Amino acid sequence: MSNKLTVLVTGATGKQGGAVAHLLLKKGHHVRAFTRKPDSFAAQELKRLGAELATGNFEDRASVERAAKSTDAIFAMSTRKAGAEVEIREGITVADAAKAVGTTHLVFTSVGSADRRTGIPHFDSKYRIEQHIQSLAILHTIIGPVFFMENLLGPAWLPSLQQGKLAMALPASRGLRQVALDDIAGFAVLAMERREQFLGKRFDIASDEVTGSQAAEIISRVSGRKIEYAEVPIAQLRAANEDYAKMFEWFDRVGYSADIARLRREFPEVGWHNFEQWAKAQSWSVIDTNRPSHGRTYVMTERGVALVR
Repeated sequence: MSNKLTVLVTGATGKQGGAVAHLLLKKGHHVRAFTRKPDSFAAQELKRLGAELATGNFEDRASVERAAKSTDAIFAMSTRKAGAEVEIREGITVADAAKAVGTTHLVFTSVGSADRRTGIPHFDSKYRIEQHIQSLAILHTIIGPVFFMENLLGPAWLPSLQQGKLAMALPASRGLRQVALDDIAGFAVLAMERREQFLGKRFDIASDEVTGSQAAEIISRVSGRKIEYAEVPIAQLRAANEDYAKMFEWFDRVGYSADIARLRREFPEVGWHNFEQWAKAQSWSVIDTNRPSHGRTYVMTERGVALVR
């Protein structure tokens, strides 16, 4: 490749950062994978594929700056696992490190509509990082992914799917914009490769929009297991997690605004997936058809899954 990039990827051993790292490697770029645990299976797999491992953590700015030196771009993301204030502090640390070492392009993934005063706590925390990045006057691109399709196979929804239900705190007919991890990676890598077109801009991205009933029907068809949509009362979700209750109320009242048709028209190189294409590519063997429902419903909480009915 004539324009081979050296990219520092944070969160490289996770789902989003991992998708970006793997695509960069596939396209012939040099990946520097930032990780706390270089001996982990995910880190060693990246190393086997050709990535350089950079050991450090966001609480140690010096380790971030060492990893960021001599890079053409940084792919940065944030996580709320340790709480909003830690997330904000860590996001600011990465941005400050990028400026300090003179990295020529910071690509930060936030969340769709974070800049629209949603009042959702974990949207607002990411927007504070966006504002700091913009205040630094560094070359940057901000990507706002919407709801991940892969969430449905994570700990928040998998237990319900295993019991024949797709359970969400939304009416069955309410559309929800969603995005595939591969499409986030495709867009982020495109932004790095065609930097000039993306500099100083913020993009909300989505792959498709489906209702709960449509998603349940598609999963039923591709998995061979009957899945019914179950609307969870918002009060039950609020009892488990106020932050996510606010998010689902906002989904129902306002919703994401990513322009799917425009994204597909202007950036076809991403190879956008609709929900059915994504579903067909998943392994649905994780749905255990031998487990009875017993009328139980699970919802997402800060720490995983909670039984609400």
